[in-house]
Amino acid sequence: MNTLLLKIVVSSLGLMLVLGASGARAQAIADLYARVDPSVVTIRISEQVIDPGKNGLMRSSSGLGTGVVISSDGQVMTANHVVELADAVVVEFASGELISAKVISANASSDVALLQLDSLPKSLSVAKLGDSDKIRVGEQIFVIGSPYGVEHTLSVGYVTGRREIGRVRGQLTPVEYLQTDAVINQGNSGGPMFNLRGEVVGIVSHIRTRSGGNEGLGFAATINLARSLLLDEPSFWAGVEVMVLGETEAKALNVPQNFGLLVQRVARNSPAYFLGLKHGTLPVRIGKEDILLGGDVILSVMGVQLTEDLLDSLDSPIRKRMSQLSKGDRIEMMVYREGEVIKLFSSF
Repeated sequence: MNTLLLKIVVSSLGLMLVLGASGARAQAIADLYARVDPSVVTIRISEQVIDPGKNGLMRSSSGLGTGVVISSDGQVMTANHVVELADAVVVEFASGELISAKVISANASSDVALLQLDSLPKSLSVAKLGDSDKIRVGEQIFVIGSPYGVEHTLSVGYVTGRREIGRVRGQLTPVEYLQTDAVINQGNSGGPMFNLRGEVVGIVSHIRTRSGGNEGLGFAATINLARSLLLDEPSFWAGVEVMVLGETEAKALNVPQNFGLLVQRVARNSPAYFLGLKHGTLPVRIGKEDILLGGDVILSVMGVQLTEDLLDSLDSPIRKRMSQLSKGDRIEMMVYREGEVIKLFSSF
């Protein structure tokens, strides 16, 4: 056999091996998709948003995201921003069955939330949680979600980085994300990222984009952090969106202390709603940020005055007290409203 012929044979064998491995991997992912997809759900929410054309009045709006069933008693993980201000949540299963749900735990900093179904569907498939500490950059993963409302869409990619951002201003907890080039778009938020064992290793959070669509930079909160914040020591869901006020902003708004939280929006029938927190009503733009003025400024929670150092602490006494609340316990806040400091309280 001459040298040229030998090279052709070797090259052909190499190509066949590559194609064979690729085909086997594709078949494996197809089998995994069929096994885990029934645990993936579509989340439909309704909420109140500011109508800029009606002097700050609120109007109803609908939204859509993805989630994954993680327990046989009907707990569903999703992204916090999908349900943070939801007045109502409905979970849709692959079978088409619709079941209402309630938010029972959420953490805005890491963008994870936990729902409890009001009842169980006729059949329930539960996903297995993996160990995100063990996943390495370069490992193949896949994501299932509802991009632009197209339900149960599969996207395959790799873990392209790990991002441990740490505590930043206005966040209670460190932020840990898996970066991926898997295609993620609007509607994928809250969906599961699976490893090739069919285990959930992340909860899809967001993308970085200049065009508005996917550009290969997607991020999912690690499942280990989600497990810690939602299951091990559940974070309290208040149903309120806030803006952090530092010393400069506090002085500009005549707030009687150097730090506070300006209330933006409040979800109906949430703890914040029953507490009587007043949402913002006046839309303004400061720099590149759109905010709402006119709402309460939270000064203290459960008797603890808010400070920047306290808010940035993972061991914050506020977080601990709120996470330990039981049904019937009293929630207390001091707020600055229309030039006066007033006390709000309600039973949880």
